[in-house]
Amino acid sequence: MAIKVGDKLPQATFRVMTADGPAAKTTDDLFKGRKVVLFAVPGAFTPTCHKNHLPGYVNKAAEIKAKGVEEIFVTGVNDVFVMDAWSKATGGAGVITFLSDGNADFAKEIGLSMDGSGFGLGTRSQRYSMVVEDGVVTALNVEDAPGKADVSGAEAMLNQL
Repeated sequence: MAIKVGDKLPQATFRVMTADGPAAKTTDDLFKGRKVVLFAVPGAFTPTCHKNHLPGYVNKAAEIKAKGVEEIFVTGVNDVFVMDAWSKATGGAGVITFLSDGNADFAKEIGLSMDGSGFGLGTRSQRYSMVVEDGVVTALNVEDAPGKADVSGAEAMLNQL
């Protein structure tokens, strides 16, 4: 069953790139006591994710944060090295925090994984965005198709905040 508004995020561990290399960060580390935006992509460097979804959040980050959001996270089922390369290639480094869900553990735990094996992608995350306040989902926007970034895009998020 997919996560819904009012649910607490499950315990999970992401990988993030730091100056000292990859580091583990738990949901408590990232979400406890904070208001954040989390959006998910099926894959770094994939067309909709790379050309549409992520750039919107990079470009609108200051506006989103001006609405009381402490941090913006993007997660994808890619390893931490790919997510780090993607952050640097897109200008997202230092603007958005890139969370690696390399084994899709978080995507599966919240019920928002998808089977991309027909395209050679294996298990991936569905595309979505959410507002999380102190670990609780207060807004959730799940796309009905992986090639869309309408309801989960930055502009839609701005209108919700």
